[in-house]
Amino acid sequence: MSMTENRSSSTSIRAAEVQALISADSNARLLDVRTAGEYQTSHIEGSVNLPLDQLDANTRQIVSGARGPIVLVCQSGGRAEQAHRKLVEAGLTGATVLTGGMNGWTAAGAPVERSGEERWGLERQVRLVAGSIVLLSVIVSIWVPAVRYVAGAVGAGLVFAAVSNTCTMGMLLAKLPYNRGPATDTDAAVARITGRADAGR
Repeated sequence: MSMTENRSSSTSIRAAEVQALISADSNARLLDVRTAGEYQTSHIEGSVNLPLDQLDANTRQIVSGARGPIVLVCQSGGRAEQAHRKLVEAGLTGATVLTGGMNGWTAAGAPVERSGEERWGLERQVRLVAGSIVLLSVIVSIWVPAVRYVAGAVGAGLVFAAVSNTCTMGMLLAKLPYNRGPATDTDAAVARITGRADAGR
C-alpha cells in the first residue's frame, strides 16, 4: 500500500512520512498553527505559521487555493486536530496531522530550526496556570472553605478540554504578549500555503 493510501485512511502522519512527503511532492505544505512566539522558538524548516486563532478568517482561501497535501503541526497534536477539523468541514481534502506535533518530530530526531530564544509551549503554560490555581485554592480554602470550588471548576474545565479537544485557558493564554512574538503576516502565510507566493516569483 502506498503512503498516499495510508494517509487516506487516517488523519495522522508520522515524522518520517512527512519528510518523505516533502521530498516527493513540491506542493506539500506544513502549516504550523502554534502561536507566533512558539513558532519563533523552534519550527520545522519550510513550515508556514498561521496561529489557530487566525485560521477561521482564512479557511476559505486555504481550502480554495490549496494545490497539494497540507500537514498540520502544533506542539503535541491537539491544536492541529482542531485546525484539521475546521479545514475538513470547510471542504479541504488531503490534510493530515503530524503525529505528536513538534514533540513527536523532535523525538524522531528530525531537524528543527531554533531561534536561540526559549519560550514555554502553550500546553506547558496551561499546566502551570491550572496547577497554580488549584494549589492556591486548596491553601486558601483552609481559611475560606468556599474557595475550594475554584479548584473544582478548574478540574472540570480540564476534563471538558480533554473531552472536547479544546482549551479555553490555552486560547486566552495565546493572546498574551509573551506568546504573540512577531506579528504574523496572514496574507503572506496564506500565499505560501496556497502556492501563490511561489507563482509570484
